[in-house]
Parts: sequence; C-alpha cells; structure tokens
Amino acid sequence: MKIMTIVGARPNFMKAAPIIAAINAHNRKIRKDTAAEGHGTAVQLQHALVHTGQHYDEIMSGSFFSDLGLPKPDVHLGIGSGTHAAQTAEIMKKYEEIVMTEKPHVVIVVGDVNSTMACALVTSKVSFDSVGTRPLIAHVEAGLRSFDRTMPEEINRIVTDHVSDLLFVTEESGLTNLNREGISPEIIHFVGNTMIDSLLAFKGKADSSTKLDELGLRSQPGQNGESKKVARYALLTLHRPANVDNRDSLQNIFAGLQELGKDCPIIFPVHPRTQKRIREFGMNLDANENADNLPCAPQESRGGIILTDPLGYLDFLCLMKNTSIVVTDSGGIQEETTCLGIPCVTVRDNTERPVTVEKGTNIIAGTSREGIRAAIRTQSQRKARVSVPLHWDGKAATRIVEVLVRVAANQKRSLRSAGV
Repeated sequence: MKIMTIVGARPNFMKAAPIIAAINAHNRKIRKDTAAEGHGTAVQLQHALVHTGQHYDEIMSGSFFSDLGLPKPDVHLGIGSGTHAAQTAEIMKKYEEIVMTEKPHVVIVVGDVNSTMACALVTSKVSFDSVGTRPLIAHVEAGLRSFDRTMPEEINRIVTDHVSDLLFVTEESGLTNLNREGISPEIIHFVGNTMIDSLLAFKGKADSSTKLDELGLRSQPGQNGESKKVARYALLTLHRPANVDNRDSLQNIFAGLQELGKDCPIIFPVHPRTQKRIREFGMNLDANENADNLPCAPQESRGGIILTDPLGYLDFLCLMKNTSIVVTDSGGIQEETTCLGIPCVTVRDNTERPVTVEKGTNIIAGTSREGIRAAIRTQSQRKARVSVPLHWDGKAATRIVEVLVRVAANQKRSLRSAGV
C-alpha cells in the first residue's frame, strides 16, 4: 500500500510526524513477524512525503523537520508565499504532476492550510485509468468547525472533509459536525489528536532547550546547591489575518496586554506575517508613548513584551510548558495548553476546538482590549489542572495506521473475490 502524506506549513509537520513514525513502526513489526514465521501476509506500507513549501524558510520549516525527526521530503514543490488564490493554484498545478506520476493508493492531508485543501481537491478529480481509479483521500483533523466562513481555514476544512474518503477526528465536536453535514458515519473515525502525539513524545526532550536561559527567565542558583527556578512570564503568539492585518485590531490586542505586561515579561515569538504588519503600521513597541502602545521592554526590566524571532518546535515547547499563561490566536496552541494544563487566553471570537474550553484550560476572550484584560485576569487566578480529552493519549497515529491497514486488507479481499 503506497501512502503519500502532504505537508506545507508548521502545524502540518507536528501532525504528520507521528503518522510517519507509526507507519515505520508498523513496517518494523511486519518484518519482525515475517522473519519469525517465515512468511509475510500482512500489509506493508510504502510512504512518500511531499512538502509543498507553503512555509519555506529555515525557521518556519527546516528546524521543525530536525526537531521532530521528520525525514527529508521525497518531493519539495517549492511553492512559497502568495495570495490564497495564487498559492492554492500553484500547489494544485505542481501536485497534480506528482500524484499522476507516483500513483499512491492513499493521500493523507492534515489540518486546514491551503496545501491541505489544494491537494485534497486535486486528488478527488484525478483518474489513473479509464474506470476512474484514484487514491483514497484521508483527512487528519476532520470535522473541526468555527462556523466563521470569513476564516480561510474554515473554507479549507469544509472542502477537504467533503471530498475525502476517510475522516480522522480529533474531538467529539467533529463527530457532531460531520453528522450534521450528512457525511456517512462509515468513513468517520474518532482516533484522537496527532498533534498531542507529538507533544507527548517530545515534551521531555524540550527540557534540553536553552531558550529560558537565553531570555533571562531563570533565576540565579540558590544557596545550598538549589537549582535555578523559572521566573514568571507569559507567552504570546499572533498570526491570524483578522488580528494582524488590521491596525486597530492589532493595537487593541497590544492594549489588552498592557496590564499583564506590567506584571511579568511577555515573550512574543513574532510570526513573519506579524513582523511585516508591525513595520507597515509604524507601531513603535520600543517606546511607552501612551496607554495604547505597550512597550517592548529589555529583558532586565522584567516587564513588557520581549520580541524574538520565530522559534523551532522544541524551543517553543520549552517556553510553553514553563509559562504561567499563554495568549494566542492559534488553534493548535489551544490544544497543547489544554494537554499541558497551562491557562490559555484565545484572542478570537470563536474556536473550532470547543473541547479546549469545555474540558481544558482555554477561554475565548474576543479581540477587544477590555475582553482580553478580563480574560487574562480570570486565567491568572486559575489553578493548574490537566483534563485530557478522550483519545489524546499519544496513540492517535497508531489508530490511523490501523484503519489504513484494514482498508488495504479489505481492498485486497474485494479484488480477490472479483477475480482480479
């Protein structure tokens, strides 16, 4: 069974890495069993990794491959940035050549980025022969809905789910949403969250990061050989167009953070898109000019926002697991903080991951300065607790591979019964 996995942006890497590891583990077991029994009847899985290049620089892409132990992509399309239409079109054109040449049995797409939808749409329309044979499309992280169609990701989710043949769901809301949209339950599989697979696999290794020391977030060693303690700090991420492409929206978010910034430093790994907008809007984060302009403070002042370049997976995970609170507009970070028991404030009006609010540590603050301040106050008083959603146990990728193997075995039986 030939499987092709598509990745394009950082969140994809974290979701795909456990699947590739589970495929490798499956094949190792098959080889071991074959060696012991002298014959092999189980399904072998051949895997190819396609990187569209939607995130293309070293920090946004390359370091994640090394941190997550991902293999070098078999194919790199080199798409780069562009408008949604231009980027999606380029991915579709280049990917069609690859899928027609490689002819995989299954194409796995993950998440909700442009690469996800583009490759799913192409795969749904290709034909390898006169009877219309094409790969099965497997969507990992299916069924999530924000119910906000102004979000490009929401369009990507809906289109991908409705052209896919296998839908792998991360949380129970996904089952409800897909059922409401009339999708057959036979193709839906509640397997858990492969992003959490990565988190659980690497959170110990993240302790080797030196980022806390580099940012001056550890106290000096105490007397009697006491180890350094981690100072109190907050972690901020912003990248969604609705937040960073509008000057007033971005300014409101910074104003909503002012009270928190007086209490502790806010570490802000700045996404390239956000860097660009801050420069375009002429925001002076280095000067405390007024109440609406939060200062970027030097580390030693122990307050304000500390800007850094984007971070690799292990460095960011180290900061996230040691922080007191996270403020973000990222869906994946809502999930990771839930698993870690870290209070999270989401600066959006909605979430496609309601389990992080219902059972986790997440609160939806909106984007007004008053709403953000109130949510931060609430979360700052919150006692740490971990309530892990169903199937967020590090075994989601193994469940996915088990489903793919069953599908392959059923197809073989169907072909034999048809005399092929």
